[in-house]
Amino acid sequence: MIRMKLKFIEHKQNEVRLEIGDLTICEMLRKELWEDKSIIQASYTRKHPTENPVLHLQTEGKSAKKALQDAIKRLEKKNEDLVKTFKVAIR
Repeated sequence: MIRMKLKFIEHKQNEVRLEIGDLTICEMLRKELWEDKSIIQASYTRKHPTENPVLHLQTEGKSAKKALQDAIKRLEKKNEDLVKTFKVAIR
């Protein structure tokens, strides 16, 4: 299980800024968020390579929290499929 720090910097109905302690996870999440039609903005910033990225999320027609939850569920499903594929391949 991956343990990382998450810190909400801003949390409004349709807008979230979230500090994520892992750049790779942040990028995966950013990319997955764009699969949702309610997303207006999904990007991240990082002031310096030694600092954690801050995900910026803005939605329309769906709460930012719901969009985030949906993206995480889709990533979980993709991860399960990836693990199954690798298990079959290495038998």
